[in-house]
Amino acid sequence: MPAGLDGDWKDDADCTILRLWVSPALVRRAAEDLDIDPDRVVVNPQFQRRDARIEHIAHALATGLNPDVPSDRLYFESLAKALAVQIIQGAASKPEAPARQTLSFGQKRRLTDFIEANLDQDLSLNEMAQVAAISVSHLKVLFRHTFGMPPHQYVIHRRVDRARALLHQGKMPLSQIALEAGFSHQSHMAQSMKRLLGVTPATLIRLQR
Repeated sequence: MPAGLDGDWKDDADCTILRLWVSPALVRRAAEDLDIDPDRVVVNPQFQRRDARIEHIAHALATGLNPDVPSDRLYFESLAKALAVQIIQGAASKPEAPARQTLSFGQKRRLTDFIEANLDQDLSLNEMAQVAAISVSHLKVLFRHTFGMPPHQYVIHRRVDRARALLHQGKMPLSQIALEAGFSHQSHMAQSMKRLLGVTPATLIRLQR
């Protein structure tokens, strides 16, 4: 029975009821491990749904709670993961219009993590293509379709955001902030911030005083 739905029924004999509560965070992690965007997974309420795999996992979980049956944390975590995967596989996805090919959820996550961790380095298309496990030419097309801009512009946007955050902290001189954010020099940072934010670093400093 879906959560929040009232109902009643009559049993012809004694019965056993097993209730399972599944954390949304568990389902999200399972979706990410399957390389599926968790925000696109929709678990629709289904009344009196029978699923042999879910029943099998549920009984295994119940058996593991028996004090006479040896089990450990890994046992329960494995079953919980299997349950989340089964829920995802039986769930619907948010409808979407036909779209151009984009980076997969896993590729997008790996690329954004790589870029954030290496903003202060001289990033190259070859390195980013290796992270996404695709060719450079393929990366250029899919990156634009996914982020709405070429890789170079995306990196500049992220560097400007990091520079702005460091400016707000007020702990570093402008020359050091430029290097920490990945700009070649202070004037390059100022030009990029002026173009994207409409203000210079000096103006941002005055505004926050």
